[in-house]
Amino acid sequence: MNNSTPLHDNANSIQCVTSLKTLTPHITCLAVHRNFLYAASLNLINVFDLSHYTLIDTFNQSPRSGFVKSITFNGSKIFTAHQDCKIRVWIITPSKRHRLLTSLPTVKDRLRRCIVPKNYVTSRRHRKSLWIQHNDTVSGLAVNGRLMYSVSWDRSFKIWDLTRNYRCLESVKAHEDAINAVTVGRDGAVYTASADGCLKIWKRDEKLKRHVLASSVVGKQRPTVNALVLDDGGEELFSGGSDGRICRWESECGGGEGVVLVETLRGHGGAVLCLVHVGGLLASGAADGTVRIWRREKGSGGYFCGAVLGGHEKPVKSLVAVSGGGGDSNGVVTVFSGSLDGEIKVWEVFAGSV
Repeated sequence: MNNSTPLHDNANSIQCVTSLKTLTPHITCLAVHRNFLYAASLNLINVFDLSHYTLIDTFNQSPRSGFVKSITFNGSKIFTAHQDCKIRVWIITPSKRHRLLTSLPTVKDRLRRCIVPKNYVTSRRHRKSLWIQHNDTVSGLAVNGRLMYSVSWDRSFKIWDLTRNYRCLESVKAHEDAINAVTVGRDGAVYTASADGCLKIWKRDEKLKRHVLASSVVGKQRPTVNALVLDDGGEELFSGGSDGRICRWESECGGGEGVVLVETLRGHGGAVLCLVHVGGLLASGAADGTVRIWRREKGSGGYFCGAVLGGHEKPVKSLVAVSGGGGDSNGVVTVFSGSLDGEIKVWEVFAGSV
């Protein structure tokens, strides 16, 4: 279904609370954890205390890691994905400083596997490497319970056990081109999106003891898929593409393994680069420098664009949001938008009014 509802922007329903600047430009990803906002700019990770929006720490000083592409959390641990093909694990000290704990794959895991020839695979650069390591930029991370999933431009995703010394359990050759995004459902289904234009769903086969392809969706024009997000209930999947469209997917009728396209949201004038869903709202950021707030329309069940948030001078690369209304759709949702212009804008969205 194509979305044609007229846009509107209610000034009383949204306000920009503040703007934050990082020490370096080019914000690549944002994340929120325990009242802290993590903002990656180039190789640096900046930490802001959301109580007073002040910078309290900057870590990962080494430029050799390249850009930071993704940040996620498990308990007190922080996991960061990097351009140098590594995943780094950090802990917070009592003084609220961040200290490197280890990198993945760990030295112990490498040593355990390096003596067995079958543990080596041919990488994209026609070199031999251990299957437990990525061979290109690690582009996304997602945590589900004791497991973490990482995706890479090397076209694979890997599964890590966070309770057993961060061991790599499995590697899946997933796509024909770089993987840009990953998300995991409550049922353990893994969703991956790629520059090959495919959106794939993976589920673990307990008999085979590995993940297998459950469904694959190919766009008619095969645009690059840049972003994925599940709704609050995990029942709907949204994908954002290089053609500026957002697709809404639902599980197939009859409990099938796949998803079907039920709606296409249009409005962005550039590639959709990031998506977030919280408190009943969907927010999208794009190369056109805007953030759009989408809300389900009563009666039709479709989504309409309730507001267009401007002010960024360059593409909006990352979004993160937290609900202040305890999950109530009439509460306040705080949306953080990070742009390649080096600025983070903090928006308060009154969900019931959008």
